Amino acid sequence: MKRRSFLRVGITAAAALPFFASAQIPFPEYQPRDWSGNSPLRYPDPDLIALDPSFQRYIPFNTPIQRHHTGTLWAEGPAWNGVGRYLVWSDIPNDRQLRWIEDDGRVTEFRNPAGNSNGNTFDHEGRQISCEHGGRRVVRYNYDGSETVLADSFEGKLLNSPNDAVVAADRAIWFTDPPYGIRGNYEGSRAESELPNSVYRVDPVNGRITKATDEIAAPNGLCFSPDQSKLYVADTGQGREIKVWDVDGDRLSNGRRHAQLTLPGTDTITSADGIRCDVDGNIWAGARPGVQVISSSGDTIGVIRLPEVCANICFGGARRNRLFMTASQSLYSVYVGVRGAGIA
Repeated sequence: MKRRSFLRVGITAAAALPFFASAQIPFPEYQPRDWSGNSPLRYPDPDLIALDPSFQRYIPFNTPIQRHHTGTLWAEGPAWNGVGRYLVWSDIPNDRQLRWIEDDGRVTEFRNPAGNSNGNTFDHEGRQISCEHGGRRVVRYNYDGSETVLADSFEGKLLNSPNDAVVAADRAIWFTDPPYGIRGNYEGSRAESELPNSVYRVDPVNGRITKATDEIAAPNGLCFSPDQSKLYVADTGQGREIKVWDVDGDRLSNGRRHAQLTLPGTDTITSADGIRCDVDGNIWAGARPGVQVISSSGDTIGVIRLPEVCANICFGGARRNRLFMTASQSLYSVYVGVRGAGIA
């Protein structure tokens, strides 16, 4: 080996040693912190944790996790509006939607009542789409303030409680329909299921609803791969996994496990709730102990640790490199080194 090549290999190996040495120690314990912003935080933020060297590039050295609001009962469904520069999210038990405004950090009540809404997103025209537990429906809020019901039944039977939605490049709306909103009177109204838990598609031209798959115990969050050739769906039922299907127009095929998550440092299986994909093909998932980041090969490469259970996430900000996290009673965000895929 030539001397120059030998030195290059030696330097690379030496740089890798600290990581591999740290990989042998237990997952670091959580240390309580001051979320008011009054106490300075030493960089890098200790709760941005790389489990694999590939995650290091997604952690800006000088960025902190911030808490913007607390006071919800169960925060869900964050969605970023680029024109208004605000984030809307759901407080399901309180039957309201809140809005965080970027320019001054204000939080206002955006919609009340809100049909016990869960997941939210925006379509290609900038109109908000919400999944409502209360009405067992998916609705679109129009420019004039009116509502258009996109889906509330299938083959003459009521939907269960639509949970989350995503808009495809062809403007079709895909949504999940587990039973969580009809299991009691806290996040909706108790009722019996009339349909199996499924994933549906709403055609952008004729509004026809088709069942994409019911081969999943309890479909929850969903997202497309960057090229939209794959659809990922989080299963919070018996499977407790992230599944993936190949997408061919309005059809899904070849359903299979993409990842099964565990609490870092243990063999304890945990599940993902809301999920979003970045432009590199990684999946960012609301999963204990906060957010887990899963590579396109199905490996967990990083963690954003939060003091509360995180239900859902989305990318926002002017460059779509700010990750917003709805976690139990609070709203958090952190800048990351990658942009979100898709339109919302």
